[in-house]
Amino acid sequence: MEFKYQPEKTVEAAGLFLKLHGKPMEYMKLIKLLYMADRRALDFMYETITGDKYYSMDHGPILSRVYDLIVHGPEIAPDDLWFKYISSPSDYQISLLSDPGTDELCEEEEDIIKQIYAILGTINVWKISKLTHFFPEWTYPNGSSVRIRIEDILRAMNKSEEDICYIRNNIFKEGTIDILLEEEENA
Repeated sequence: MEFKYQPEKTVEAAGLFLKLHGKPMEYMKLIKLLYMADRRALDFMYETITGDKYYSMDHGPILSRVYDLIVHGPEIAPDDLWFKYISSPSDYQISLLSDPGTDELCEEEEDIIKQIYAILGTINVWKISKLTHFFPEWTYPNGSSVRIRIEDILRAMNKSEEDICYIRNNIFKEGTIDILLEEEENA
């Protein structure tokens, strides 16, 4: 079960966290805050904000595509929307280049981001990292990475098998609609 990656929403969510912070932020902290926002959205809205894939790494869960964009920079995806709004890291920190706005985020998603930031935004990055080690879906990968599946997160949040099936069906429906729309555009 995978959600479709949402580049616009991902940039807007990251931009909102950075705007709330008001100064450069450790990129690891941003990744943890985005993970927690996706996790909270999954709990309350039955979908994530970013649609990214998740992995356990030594310092906690990460969003795979966001991590790659930050760590590997524009050399892996020079035309990615991310680099129009968010800087490459300097001294392990990133900053907002320009405000991407929040047009793609719904009110609930903005509220989740603001709540996560209000609770954790001023906490030291290493404390946030340790906090994520208490998420049941995270496993210590011993220098490697281990995939965190959506089902793992849902079960860690005590979602029922019916809820998990409902989410899986919605993902399938959205994917089918996307395929049909693409075929229509290409026709």
